[in-house]
Amino acid sequence: MRIGVLGTGNMADALATHWARAGHEVTIGGRDAGRAARLAARVGGGARPAGLRTAAGSGQDVVLAALPFGAGEEVVRELRAALAGTVLLDCSNPVGEGFRLLTGGGPSAAQRLAAAAPGARVVKAFNLCHEDVWRMRPPVFGGRPLAVPLCGDDETALALVRELVRDVGCEPLAGGGLERAGLLEATAALFISLWVGEGADAQAIAPPLAYAAGEAAGVRTA
Repeated sequence: MRIGVLGTGNMADALATHWARAGHEVTIGGRDAGRAARLAARVGGGARPAGLRTAAGSGQDVVLAALPFGAGEEVVRELRAALAGTVLLDCSNPVGEGFRLLTGGGPSAAQRLAAAAPGARVVKAFNLCHEDVWRMRPPVFGGRPLAVPLCGDDETALALVRELVRDVGCEPLAGGGLERAGLLEATAALFISLWVGEGADAQAIAPPLAYAAGEAAGVRTA
């Protein structure tokens, strides 16, 4: 698969490294040519540096927008012609000071990217974990691979992203259409506030699956 990466930060580093190791053709795009070159060298696997427009250009199967909220929308709008028909993967979190959701109840970050590049097929994924989790080879906890929810409207696009999730060593999980991406972003805001603000284990708030519907293994709830 040919993968363009918009951005040279930690998420770009973590995810692109997995995909290059899996044999995909990775192009790292950044405004700073030096940073793009350094990241491409660190990623290895034949990853090459380029400008943003080249990384988003024709021939890419998937383009990862590894950019901060707000900046991503601006960059994608500039590249909308190049992104037409491409799968655009959004991993951003619009979370600000006080763990506040910056979208303010409006369109999600993913929906804003879709509006900025209406010809792209946007999928939301990889936003629920710190980049250090994505650096793991693979992210497995208690013998169970990490599940990665995906939100998107195009089945072909979702199939490609599911492949990339598996290349990271994780299990893809259907999260619904792109209109549900805001739920993923709100979940990230809640989890970050629990992890960082309270020092709490966010996994502890969910019961085992067998109990999620209110009844399990012959044990009736009150």
